[in-house]
Amino acid sequence: MVDRHAAPEPLPPAQLLAEKLLAGLERFLHIEAVSGILLLAAAATAFVWANSPFADAYHGFSHVPLSLGIGGFLFAQPLHFYVNDVLMTVFFLVAGLEIRRELHDGALSNLRLAALPLAAAAGGVAVPAAIYLAINPDAVLREGWAVPTATDIAFAVGVLALLGRSIPSSVRIFLLAIAIIDDIAAVIIIATFYSGGLDPSGLLIAGSGVLLVLGFQRIGVGAAFAYLVPGAILWFGLFRAGVHPTLAGVVLGLLTPVIPMKRRERPLDLAMKALERFKRNAQSRGHDRGADLAPLKDLRAAQRELLPPVVRVEAALHPWVAYGVMPLFALANAGVSLSGLELTSGSAQSVLIGVAAALVVGKPVGITLGSWLAVRLGWCHLPRGVTWRSVALVGCLGGIGFTMSIFIATLAFGSESLLAAAKSGVLIASVMAGVIGLILGRIEVGRARASQRSRDASARV
Repeated sequence: MVDRHAAPEPLPPAQLLAEKLLAGLERFLHIEAVSGILLLAAAATAFVWANSPFADAYHGFSHVPLSLGIGGFLFAQPLHFYVNDVLMTVFFLVAGLEIRRELHDGALSNLRLAALPLAAAAGGVAVPAAIYLAINPDAVLREGWAVPTATDIAFAVGVLALLGRSIPSSVRIFLLAIAIIDDIAAVIIIATFYSGGLDPSGLLIAGSGVLLVLGFQRIGVGAAFAYLVPGAILWFGLFRAGVHPTLAGVVLGLLTPVIPMKRRERPLDLAMKALERFKRNAQSRGHDRGADLAPLKDLRAAQRELLPPVVRVEAALHPWVAYGVMPLFALANAGVSLSGLELTSGSAQSVLIGVAAALVVGKPVGITLGSWLAVRLGWCHLPRGVTWRSVALVGCLGGIGFTMSIFIATLAFGSESLLAAAKSGVLIASVMAGVIGLILGRIEVGRARASQRSRDASARV
């Protein structure tokens, strides 16, 4: 008989040290600013590498062919394709999950809540696009109009996190809502303006993938890994149809349920029964460890269904995207060679200036103007803790385009010189917007602290 009251044996010092290190690492990885710093480091590494004596190795590595084959089927693409078109699908899946969650019970769940971020995001898309088009009226250069319309969530929220807890949470929620709506706009833009001629057979394949996802949900398949096959079918269908295949991630995210699947028993009851069976098994004489397999299976099922799938999948994928996919994308795409940047060309200069001006100037102007119009027309009001200075701060941080802007640039320009100019404009603007946002944020934090000290002094009197 197992003594339930026996004191647990002390853990070895090495195990205690490992547990402390892992707990510290987990806390570190959940600091939002860290992923932004890693993204910046990856971009800086790519830029330095592309302009070093080893530049040929940088460009050669991203174009190394990688082949996947089964039987007579062979799929061969450069490594750059697998980063931009395959791994970025996971990035878009997380974006789709965030959109789905916000539409269900977040800042976009009803029109009253969504009016302010919708108006702000609309201004943040329209004004930068207008500025870019005013600077680049030429037909070829106009293709890049959507480059400065996007906001990089990781970088923008990371910069905001650097300002500390003095920034109200409502400001962070406002920034997140705008960035998510920006993502929706970017998805629509990519699907509408940057996809080739549609192949009906590909759409049929993609449709079969969607039906398979819905079928799995209908019969109660809860394991996320089961959806890899229909997800792959959807991706391949969009790829064959001429639609950018990364949009498969958004579709899967929007199809993910926001409530746990129905079960015969509530997950909490199932978990408690499984633990009771473990307890009885442990107390029985001659306990057969094989008897633990059934309650272990029930415990895993209960654990899986305690959280809605949209929350569970997003939490599982977010670290991989923040610390894997996005840094790899930055490493593969931020290597702008200065020797390949032909600023003597009027077109390249125009693209660089247009992108940079649209992000640094157009984003804050558009977001602030859109917000002001929405409040002025009576559609909404500023949330508690959000001032017009906060709106201006959010607008500046919205100018950090980076990941999505670079991604759209790769779709917009086939010319290497124009693509390099667009990427350079994004990088320059993102750094400038981040610095301006930090300065404005520090000023806002200082004002908030001074105001708090004044209130405390008045209360003591």
